[in-house]
Amino acid sequence: MPLDPSEITRQLVELRVEHRDLDAAIAALAANPHGDELRLKRMKVRKLRLKDMISYLESKLIPDLDA
Repeated sequence: MPLDPSEITRQLVELRVEHRDLDAAIAALAANPHGDELRLKRMKVRKLRLKDMISYLESKLIPDLDA
């Protein structure tokens, strides 16, 4: 079932906020010389997944054009 464009836009906003917040948390943890490396790695993986989901949803907003 295809998602409504307004629903996709809402999800995009949520994912972008989470991505931005995660970026700030990663920067703070990386600045700490005694930071948890495993936690940092997991946060980076989560950030990459969010980026992939954002890209996927953005592509869903582009209408399909017949060549």
